[in-house]
Amino acid sequence: MDTAVTPPEAPGTTESAPDRAHRPQSLVLGFLGGFVLSSDLPPLPSAVLLDLLGELGVTEAAARATLQRMTHRGLLVRSQVGRTARYELTDLSRSVLSRAGERVDSPTPFGHPEGSWTLLSYSMPESRRDLRHRMRSRLAWAGFGGLRDGLWIAPGTVDVAAVFAEAGLEDAAELADWFAARPMPGTEVGAMVRRAWDVPAVLAAHHVFLTAWATPPVHLSELGRATLLIADWLRLLRTDPGLPAEHLGPDWPAQRSAECYGHTSAALRPGAVAELTRALTAAGAP
Repeated sequence: MDTAVTPPEAPGTTESAPDRAHRPQSLVLGFLGGFVLSSDLPPLPSAVLLDLLGELGVTEAAARATLQRMTHRGLLVRSQVGRTARYELTDLSRSVLSRAGERVDSPTPFGHPEGSWTLLSYSMPESRRDLRHRMRSRLAWAGFGGLRDGLWIAPGTVDVAAVFAEAGLEDAAELADWFAARPMPGTEVGAMVRRAWDVPAVLAAHHVFLTAWATPPVHLSELGRATLLIADWLRLLRTDPGLPAEHLGPDWPAQRSAECYGHTSAALRPGAVAELTRALTAAGAP
């Protein structure tokens, strides 16, 4: 079984306009991380997932295909009770969601110990071009930016071994070296950040998030809104790995984004949990 976790969206990029469409897997992962991971819920009847995805604009065919792919990738376990399919988390998905949850629920999701960075270098033969592409994609998904060919940097301390293991890239890990680092006096950290990341695109992503959630969408249920909020937040966290605000100007909006997510999530969560409980009861969950 292929247990590699495919990044839900193109990593390290943002929308230049407020296009908020998510792939179905991103919505499912947001829902599972927000409402299933830390709960004692029974396996989820497929109807609960299909109804939620349908409300968020996913067709039933696309939703069923997504659940099938996630099962194949080792992110879900499917069981059958009579005519009802049920889904629950696997060890792999618990690991992925738990690691993401450390930032999702953090009061300082864009903060890192001052001056701490992770550097990674690799040398890969031309014959391993496909592996190199997968490695670059995974590094960007994990918050790394490319300083130059073969040298990548990420703010804070990244568990690189876990990043590669979750993606099934153990072969790539053997061709890479990584270590914690601090910039020497005189280093232009702001210039380094701008070389490694598309800072205007990261800024635009914050503005998209803040604009979208200044007034939460009223056409969705509270569970639908909460799920969309988490998916939007995860997208922003993937886009901004925690670039150091002190080097990006006094109006850098990361703290405002964090406060917006925290307040909105707290307001939506009680109603969303109540709606999920009713949905599980209606679907015959034990």
